[in-house]
Amino acid sequence: MFSFLLTALHCTGQSSVVTYQYDNARTGQNTSETILTPSDVNVNQFGKLFALPVDGHVYAQPLYVANLAIAGGTHNVLFVATEADSVYAFDADSNTGANSTWLWKASLIDTAHGASAGETPMSETTLGCDNISPVIGITSTPVIDLGSGTMYIEAKSTDGLTFYHRLHALDVTTGNEKSPQSPVVIKEPLNFTPTFNSLHQHNRPGLLLMSGTIFIGFASHCDYNPYNGWLFAYDATTLTQKGVFNTTPSSISGRGGIWMSGAGLAADGNGNIYVATGNGTFSQTNPLNLGDSILKFNFSNGTLSLADYFTPYNQSSLNTSDTDLGSGGVSLLPDQPGTHPHLLVAAGKQGRIYLLDRDQLTSKPQAPTQTEPYCANCGSDPQIVQESISGQVGGMWSMPAYWNNAVYFWGSSDVLKSIPLSNGRLDFAHLTSSIVSYRFPGATPSISASGTSNGIVWSIDSSRFTPGGSTAGPAVLYAHDAANVSRQLWNSTQAPNGRDQAGNAVKFTVPRIANGKVYVGTTTEVDVYGLFPPPMPPTITTQPANQTVTADQTATFTVVASGSPPPTYQWQRNGVNISGMAATQASYTTPPTGTADNNSTFQVVVSNPQGMVTSNPATLTVLPPATGGIAPVQHASKDAGVTTSSSLAFVSANTVGNWIAVVVRGGGSNTQVFKVSDSNGNTYHRAFQLGITANPITFAIFYAENIKGGANTVTVSDTVSGPLRLAILEYSGIATANSLDVTAMAQGTSISPNSGNMTTTASGDLLLGAIVTTNAAVFTAGSGYTIEESVPAEPNTKLITEDQVQPGAGAASASASLAVSDNWGAALAAFKHQ
Repeated sequence: MFSFLLTALHCTGQSSVVTYQYDNARTGQNTSETILTPSDVNVNQFGKLFALPVDGHVYAQPLYVANLAIAGGTHNVLFVATEADSVYAFDADSNTGANSTWLWKASLIDTAHGASAGETPMSETTLGCDNISPVIGITSTPVIDLGSGTMYIEAKSTDGLTFYHRLHALDVTTGNEKSPQSPVVIKEPLNFTPTFNSLHQHNRPGLLLMSGTIFIGFASHCDYNPYNGWLFAYDATTLTQKGVFNTTPSSISGRGGIWMSGAGLAADGNGNIYVATGNGTFSQTNPLNLGDSILKFNFSNGTLSLADYFTPYNQSSLNTSDTDLGSGGVSLLPDQPGTHPHLLVAAGKQGRIYLLDRDQLTSKPQAPTQTEPYCANCGSDPQIVQESISGQVGGMWSMPAYWNNAVYFWGSSDVLKSIPLSNGRLDFAHLTSSIVSYRFPGATPSISASGTSNGIVWSIDSSRFTPGGSTAGPAVLYAHDAANVSRQLWNSTQAPNGRDQAGNAVKFTVPRIANGKVYVGTTTEVDVYGLFPPPMPPTITTQPANQTVTADQTATFTVVASGSPPPTYQWQRNGVNISGMAATQASYTTPPTGTADNNSTFQVVVSNPQGMVTSNPATLTVLPPATGGIAPVQHASKDAGVTTSSSLAFVSANTVGNWIAVVVRGGGSNTQVFKVSDSNGNTYHRAFQLGITANPITFAIFYAENIKGGANTVTVSDTVSGPLRLAILEYSGIATANSLDVTAMAQGTSISPNSGNMTTTASGDLLLGAIVTTNAAVFTAGSGYTIEESVPAEPNTKLITEDQVQPGAGAASASASLAVSDNWGAALAAFKHQ
């Protein structure tokens, strides 16, 4: 089996990408990319191919293994880790057919992966730090050992009392732990001081695999004390701890975190490791405290030791002003001509670039063989190879990339800058830059090239990230010509109709380029970009089929089509476009149907720049409910804006003897007085009304029994001007008089609104629930319920109506789940059948 795995992993003409930014030097260059070229990456030939949905934010840079024997076949595999403590293996080239879902998925918080029952990722509310939101699980980029077929990954979790950091060794073909020793809980050795605070410490930098050893760095959440900078070393085979280093050992709150905005720990071929530390204590007395410094470690004979360090002359100022040197990653440059062939480059929040000799990070100006790690009372750092002015680039919450004797930086609130190297020095006089600039946090460039030709600088504008993601915007992927960065080749906003739009942005995310594709992690998916097949107009290979359902069921219509570029879809009902994103996919699912939908036709217009084709119409047959049963007939809703009155018409004529419910949410006051009427003169009764004490919101349900037939428009008014939202619903089978049975209502703040229990007195009641929130929310219906109306449409919903028919009399409540905690009101009214 072992020899077979080696064959599966290595016998390939394609390149695997198994660590952060392609190599342990963290150069950020993939020079084996032969498919993507500057001439092909344009809006007509390149764009979004598909998306891979995931269960949490993707901060870790995806990894890629070519031609892997997995899941009964051979696949190019993309490995994705999320803040939900999940790891996915996806086919990297397709999301259709057998690849329509993941090849495997592993939850690192289940008992099979070493967690106790009920463990979860850590909530942002635990420390009140929303730098990563809403949960913190896997943040750092894992690393894969191709020889053993093992992925090493760090995950954070909690059982509610204790917080855990675990190092896992996963089998890349199954997602299972590789051995009984895996995982191992990360902590300080016995009698080591200061102690490792598992709540406050956070593993951001990418993991490093070198010489059979895994290295892991730690910083903090939001600079919240107590924390220190930590570097751990673990044996890759046994997962036994081989070494520990604390950057600020004099205090448990010494800070000096190793975080580098997620950049990987760097290493050279001689067993040396390089990191940058953030703001924290600095002192050169024993023991050393090394905040805001660049550190060089040696790992030999199983021992981790500090070999050298450099601290900027203005460390005290950097620390006081939270202007971390360690906000940026360290990149080791290929050998350069001159007296300093082995260089590293780094920059922090000041935007000051440091070029250091890796063999001896610093030297005394008058005595080159003697080191001077810190130049006290200086106005610069003359003991290093080169130092730019402050602000040479925007503040770095990222790291540079290298290609073709140039170094590429994209600082915060700055443009992409390419700085050539000349005789082992950065040539600032010949710096070139892009036209477009990014706001915070800037970007880490990633470069694809075929050797020294066809270089492309890829970057993500993630400036529309927001804590919690509630108002986040999409990530924007850019491509620039690496030989001339003023030339923008493409970006994901250029194509019309959002063709190439990515998911919402995640701070510090870096694109992954492998074998002709670019992978972008977002809050909900990994978006896959690549070259389109040759242009081809859309064709339909499978037409939508007729559907028959019973009232209150949904119906799904599906078309199978192809084209290049990939076609877009617009579903139509009775020849009229259906609004909303749900009607722009290859499949369309109707809302719960009513008898008024019977004999409706559904067709889809499939189009791309090469042409357009319309499917055959498919007919929807809606069967009436069983005699005596309750069933929805039709419903509609409206977000009326700020007003004191609004009207809403039913799409179809009402049926005489049926029953109408009107659900109202009025903002501006929690003591609104509502009035409901309609154009047919039906009489409306109030089932309940509730004012939300935390916010000026009032909501209510009104109903009309034994209604008149014909076209009908419902009008709702209130007493205080505010945002008015309403839903109207027609049902058959409800009692024509005295239909109200019982009600229940409640309010609170959580992710789980619930009306509280009530007990119905008759079997077969209609349970009609109404739930409101203060802020825009994404709702999931309660058990057994169907959401009939969401006002406005998701993800901006603040009012839902949900229903179900209760088989027998007894306890009932209305409930839902919210994606984010909010103030809510929930109510339930039960109505008797005929």
